[in-house]
Formats: sequence, structure tokens, C-alpha cells
Amino acid sequence: MGTKLEENDARSKEYMTSIYNMGQVILERIKRPWLFVECFYYFTQLRKQENALIKILHKFTTDVIENRKVQFKNVDILSASIREKGDEPKRRLALLDLLLHFRNQGASIQDEGIREEVDTFTFEGHDTTSSGIQFALLLLANNPHIQKRVAEEIRNVMGDSDRQFTYADVQNMHYLEMTIKESLRLFPSVPIIARKLTTDLRTASNYLIPKGTVVHVHIFTLHRNPVVFPNPEKFDPERFSPENSRGRHPFAYIPFSAGPRNCIGQRFAMLELKIAIASIIRNFRLIAVDKLSDIQPTMHLVLKNSTKLSIQFRKRTYTNSP
Repeated sequence: MGTKLEENDARSKEYMTSIYNMGQVILERIKRPWLFVECFYYFTQLRKQENALIKILHKFTTDVIENRKVQFKNVDILSASIREKGDEPKRRLALLDLLLHFRNQGASIQDEGIREEVDTFTFEGHDTTSSGIQFALLLLANNPHIQKRVAEEIRNVMGDSDRQFTYADVQNMHYLEMTIKESLRLFPSVPIIARKLTTDLRTASNYLIPKGTVVHVHIFTLHRNPVVFPNPEKFDPERFSPENSRGRHPFAYIPFSAGPRNCIGQRFAMLELKIAIASIIRNFRLIAVDKLSDIQPTMHLVLKNSTKLSIQFRKRTYTNSP
């Protein structure tokens, strides 16, 4: 959004804490079906907590929007963002800049609509990538033969250079992508989603779910279907090789949901995961401290472990092999 969250800034801390607490409020309401009834929920302490958190979240995003508006008045952000100076790379526009620019050009976008988009991206993007990185690193630490192959691929792409990754470099790391996909199969960052049926749905067992029903899709369990993924508890990136993926139902694997309401940021999320994990594996060898049997996922909007997980990092040397 063109704004950095500083870890030591009190306002940023309050915002990040409020996002987490808001997730807990949503989760508590999901676990108590009687709170789905608005007239009951309205008088609960949980509703009061929700209102207080929404006030914090909306104030933060409103302040971000207002600050960018001021910058738009003082500087032509659009021109400054796309102008190239000598050999300097282009600076890409933040989503918020684009929304403000098109609103100034006459598009029918109100402040509330802009704030809703900012809220969506910040809330949905918070913690999901870090969760994916955490579980992927733990799986690689516990599977050194797979970690070695990932390191070899990175070295084959980058050679002895210490330059930063380019987009083309990352796109050529095919085994790394297979590894991340398999990690997200076992530990999807968002383990459960909900959808409201727009039509009646008849299941394979001839059970009728009427239109208007809210259906929960348990992605964590779906990804462990032994019919689709034999030996489902095994970490095996080869499941996502082109030949092994061929013929698999597209909705058998949905770490970013699927269909018209899938995750709008999934390509960016995969790019983040690949760059972060490749950067770590390029520089460090991961040694397992906690085993896979120590993983005890707990119910959150974003998948987390019930306790902290530890991995040992050792500086990677390439004198003999990755």
C-alpha cells in the first residue's frame, strides 16, 4: 500500500495485534453457532471487543489513505513511480496509489470502497505467508535429501553469483515450486474456508444441501485424501511434477481456494514464498531440532502450531556440494 509497518512503532504494533485479535474474535463466533444470530450476538462481550478492534483497524487504514492523498496533492505519484532515471529500475505503483489515481481521474470509487480494499489486502495477507514459510522450512529441515535438491537447483540457476534473484531466476526454480506446493498441501496457510451456496447442492452421497447454506470447506483434511494423494502424510514434492499432476481434479488441491472467489494474491504469495525460501536455502543449511511428529496444528484463521517450532541454521558452504 506504499506504507511500511515498523516493528518498533507503537501504532504499527497496535495494528498488527488488532489483526490477530480480530481473527480470534471471528474464530470464537464460528465455534458458537448461536452467535450467528445477530440479535444474540449484539449484546455479547465478543461484539463489544469486535467493535473496538474494528475502530482501531479502520482508523489505521483511514490514516494511511489520508497520508497518501496528501502525497498525491504534493507530488505526481503516478509519474514519479513510472519514470526511469538513468539505470534505476522502475518503481511499481502500490495498489493504493492506483486506486487514488483512478478515483482522481473520475472513477466512481468512494473512500469507503478504497478502505475496504486496503483492509482486505492487509488482513488477508497478514501471517499467511509467514505461516507458509515456517512449515516449509520445517519440512525441509526434516528432509535433508529434498533440501539438498532445492539447494542444487538454486545453485544451478544462480551459479556462483551473489546477485539478487530476478523474476526469471525464480520462475526457473521448478523443483522449489513443487516443494512449496507440497508443503502447502500438508499445511495450508488457511486451513478452512466458508462459502454460501447460491444454488441447491446435491452431494455424491445424494445428500441435498439447500441454497443459502454456509458450507465450511476443510482444506487441511481435503489435502489428505488418500484417493487423490496416496500415502498423504508423506512429504513428497514429486506429487506436483507435471506428469503426476496431470489428470488431478483442479479442486483437489486448493491452498488459495478456487473458482471466482479464489485468493486474488496467490501469484504474489507464491513469488514471496519462493524468494524467501530460496534466499534462506541459498545461504543456510537447515538442521531439524523439532521433528514433524512435534507439529500440533491449532485452530486459527491462519494455520499455526500450538507451540514454537525450532530449526537450526548453519552457514551453507559450497566447497564440495550444496
